[in-house]
Amino acid sequence: MELHFAPMFTRRRLIVILILLALFLLAAGYLALTFLRQVRGPAGRRFFTWWQGNEATRAALVTVQREACPGAPFILPADGFIGLLYADPRGPYSASSPHQGIDIFSNSEPGVTPVYAAADGYVTREPSWVSSLIQRLPDDPLQPGRQIWLYYTHMASRDGESFIAAAFPPGTSELFVEQGTLLGYTGDYNGNSPRTVWTHLHFSIVRDDGSGHYTNELEFANTLDPSPYLGMEVHYERAGELSCKQ
Repeated sequence: MELHFAPMFTRRRLIVILILLALFLLAAGYLALTFLRQVRGPAGRRFFTWWQGNEATRAALVTVQREACPGAPFILPADGFIGLLYADPRGPYSASSPHQGIDIFSNSEPGVTPVYAAADGYVTREPSWVSSLIQRLPDDPLQPGRQIWLYYTHMASRDGESFIAAAFPPGTSELFVEQGTLLGYTGDYNGNSPRTVWTHLHFSIVRDDGSGHYTNELEFANTLDPSPYLGMEVHYERAGELSCKQ
């Protein structure tokens, strides 16, 4: 039996296949270039060193800032390696949905590295929160008249043992604390996600909704760059040495 193929149909199919292949190669090339830029940049090199390093190597990457940097209103809320930065597009984040705060990784096991209040303010712990606290600052020190919120999370073990200080049980509402007050300890809790995380504190500055309530921290647009509040450059696009600005 002799088969006959329509030449036009074959050519069209070949053109479609070539176009799809070209689009795939362009996308793969873009992703590869983006990955290389992220890995080769200062933040990427530091992160790789932390990931591969021993305890001594990691210790050299730890930032300790128990006093506020000159001219800045906040202290760094935990000692550690500031590994994921504000507006960071690296996984599990992306350019369209970047990191909403900073992740401070601990050179310790869960439940060991203290977390301190970055500023004076009123602490709330919602009844269902295992690893999180939020702190209301009625007057933004950099923009007086605006209310902001400070969000601290991952303060629990992987299986949900809370490392939040006993002074803040579930249901705590509007408890005033001074800057430097112990809030708890860093952990590796990640909710119901199957993805494991290193021991760290996620810290972010959250906008008020205009009615006296905090907005959804998961939305990048609802957060503020912590850099001017900490006096150190922690924005992904501008970060250099993670220490007080000179």
